Amino acid sequence: MHTSRPLPGTRDAGFTLIEVMVGMVLLLVGVLALEGAVALGARRLTGSQDQLLASERAAEAIESVFKARDNRVLTWAQIRNVEGASGSDGGVFLDGPQEIHTSGADGLVNTADDGDLDVIVKPGPDGLLGTADDERTPLFGFTREIEIRDISDTLRRLRVIVRYQSATGEEEYVVTTYISAYA
Repeated sequence: MHTSRPLPGTRDAGFTLIEVMVGMVLLLVGVLALEGAVALGARRLTGSQDQLLASERAAEAIESVFKARDNRVLTWAQIRNVEGASGSDGGVFLDGPQEIHTSGADGLVNTADDGDLDVIVKPGPDGLLGTADDERTPLFGFTREIEIRDISDTLRRLRVIVRYQSATGEEEYVVTTYISAYA
């Protein structure tokens, strides 16, 4: 019977138990990191519709303010918040976060005459938008704030903040622009 023995001065080939354990730990860390990335991606993907809605409602508010100025629906003195920074700015845009409603008779959002709670309209069973079977879902959990502050006599900072609930907590979409007295 012949048994093989390592030659003098050489090591046995193979992995030790310690090396195998270290390799398993490294593999486990990699798999857990990948799982975390997939979960984060899934959360962001589901939140992207809400972020899109927030950006649309913020753009709608900015357009509303510019429309009021351009069409001369309001005077420059009225393009302010009701209370604003001074506590009595005397404008028409409501202060603080407001539920998102449709515009009222004046065609402006976030004013005292706003209509019903805004809705999201999706195609119904026929797959066509604009037909009788469309699904209407009220826009719950969203607020919009229009903040107008004087920079000078003819320039104001217009800030729109839309807040909504997501899987990770309250999110905020903010747009800041400037509006001048000149159309």
